[in-house]
Amino acid sequence: MIDFFNKTIMVIVAHPDDELLGLGGTINKLKTNNDCKIHVVILGEGITSRDDTRDLGKREMELKKHHSNIISAKKTLGYDSLSTYNFPDNRFDTVPLLDIIKVIENEKRQFDPEIVFTHHGGDLNIDHQITFQAVLTSCRPMQNEKVKSIISFETPSGTEWQSSNHPTQFIPNFFIEINQNHLDKKIEAMECYEYEKRKFPHPRSPEALKILASYRGLTVGKQYAEAFFMVRCIN
Repeated sequence: MIDFFNKTIMVIVAHPDDELLGLGGTINKLKTNNDCKIHVVILGEGITSRDDTRDLGKREMELKKHHSNIISAKKTLGYDSLSTYNFPDNRFDTVPLLDIIKVIENEKRQFDPEIVFTHHGGDLNIDHQITFQAVLTSCRPMQNEKVKSIISFETPSGTEWQSSNHPTQFIPNFFIEINQNHLDKKIEAMECYEYEKRKFPHPRSPEALKILASYRGLTVGKQYAEAFFMVRCIN
């Protein structure tokens, strides 16, 4: 059992909006109820995969808008601090893994987290897979490693779209109960993302996010919850 009171928590995600889709309700809960210090790291720019080739200049206005959406979502959820990077959207496999690891290691040195949340390693999305690999490498259990818990989350429209016979399907073994206020903040923050929000029945729609929270809640006898897989926990 993890004591989440007054902990330093780092959330490491591939794209803008992943921090909400995976654990927006939990972030709001741990900040407002548990007085945690929470830092979010967004590795990718989240836009340029819409084109056949990456062209930052072509998408300059969208990228600026996307960054303003990130700030709006941060204010809505209420977490403490944010770092954003410019790795190529849905092209993390074109970047040396070590480059991503170095970014995460530097963030860890500055923030000194006790708990890290990140993507599930079996997601369909390649950026999610690589982020997971980079986090595990950055938090390898050396003698002086301060990260005691690594927790992976599901990302709607990325986790459940993986093949049902994939060897690393997301099978949650850890749940965090959230309430209506936490869920409302999650949905409100998701709606800040002009280029990512969708209409029902898309998994990123407000209705779908509520359905998933309800389903994960009823799985453990609660009204609402978010589901996770405990990768490592040292008490």
